[in-house]
Amino acid sequence: MNEYSMPILFGVIIGTLARILMLRTDYRQYPTYLHGKVIHISLGFIAAALGAVAIPAIMELEFTAVTFLTVAATQFREVRNMERNTLTEVDGFELVPRGKTYIEGIAISFESRNYLVIFTSFFSTLTFIVFGVYIALLVATSCLAISMALMSGKRIKDIVEIEHHSLHFKGAGLYVDNIYIMNIGLPERQDEILRYGMGFVLKPKNINIVTTIANLGQRQAILHDVSVTLGVFRDSGTPALTPLIKRDLDDGRIGIFMLPQIRDINKAKKVIGEVPVLENAIRMPSESAFNYRKGNQ
Repeated sequence: MNEYSMPILFGVIIGTLARILMLRTDYRQYPTYLHGKVIHISLGFIAAALGAVAIPAIMELEFTAVTFLTVAATQFREVRNMERNTLTEVDGFELVPRGKTYIEGIAISFESRNYLVIFTSFFSTLTFIVFGVYIALLVATSCLAISMALMSGKRIKDIVEIEHHSLHFKGAGLYVDNIYIMNIGLPERQDEILRYGMGFVLKPKNINIVTTIANLGQRQAILHDVSVTLGVFRDSGTPALTPLIKRDLDDGRIGIFMLPQIRDINKAKKVIGEVPVLENAIRMPSESAFNYRKGNQ
């Protein structure tokens, strides 16, 4: 063992621990248990090793050795592609699909977490070499806390008000509040929808949120998470029983029509509120240069 053995080992352990903490199988059942977790923990170990050996390489003036980090970046982009392709393939067999926007967000998160592992092991190894093990433990703890904080983004409950509204028909038209959902002509289907369906309206809190929740990918993510968590009263070949979200063109509210197997209003509100706000769906029209100039004239 040389002088860098313990710092490198420390960095690898902390980096791998960071990846384990950031890896969880939630209600979406992804990554799958056990094989999906093994893949991502193994990649996390590789990322931790890369971050840990970078500092000794620099201190020994082996600058060419640091170029392997560019190779690592290429490999982790392949992780993103792997997740995207896998989820896209299985999405066609979901009763309520995730949608491409949700899949892309999941793929990005898996790639970015490997970079967080590299930074965690990098700084842990650096502080171990420069300041000793006690300061390294403090820095490692801070890095773990930062990594966990970066995992959590905004939720739907942070940007909208969630209200329950009963479903009703005007002729053959299905409505949630005054928001038109779809046309149902068969009386039997109308009875099923009124018996098993639930309706909710999401009211945006500002102009930016109007554009964000109008995104089709964000709307599909809401339907998918609700259907996974509460179940869905439908099967293949029953288009009339497909959960839908439609928009009120006047004020930007969206009406949710869903058919959960667990028909609990309060639980449904909580599930909707916990749906993540997708990064690719976020829009900030109020921050545009045009609006800024107009407001200062």
